[in-house]
Amino acid sequence: MEHTRSGSDLFVRLDPGDDIHSSLQSLADEVGFDAAAITSGIGRTRDNKYGYMNEKGIYQRRDLENPSELVSLSGNIARTEEGEAFTHIHCCWSDDDNNVHAGHMFQSVVHVVAEIHIRIMAEAIMTRCPLADFELLGLQFKE
Repeated sequence: MEHTRSGSDLFVRLDPGDDIHSSLQSLADEVGFDAAAITSGIGRTRDNKYGYMNEKGIYQRRDLENPSELVSLSGNIARTEEGEAFTHIHCCWSDDDNNVHAGHMFQSVVHVVAEIHIRIMAEAIMTRCPLADFELLGLQFKE
């Protein structure tokens, strides 16, 4: 992984074998930010796990194991109540037959490259906290 910074913008290149979630969480620790918007991402990934939350608040998971084109990626980075970096990412992939697969990204490993733009929100405080009756961690803001 390499990155460059211009003001509050980070542009990140992830390399083959890099896990997107853990790489971006490590980047948050390395650079030292607590809140950021992930505004875009493209590339080619494999071992993708994605899904959606059903009406009962439980995630339904799908596997997309074959290498696929990462068409779009967005989300945010916050901290848990324990101070750990937490990534919440949604993605859209296209498989080799141009079938689209999209949803909440649970896992994705870079196959060729991933190029991701992040906007650091230096004055924001965003915290991920458990929500009653949902598998999702909720997002709370402080001034």
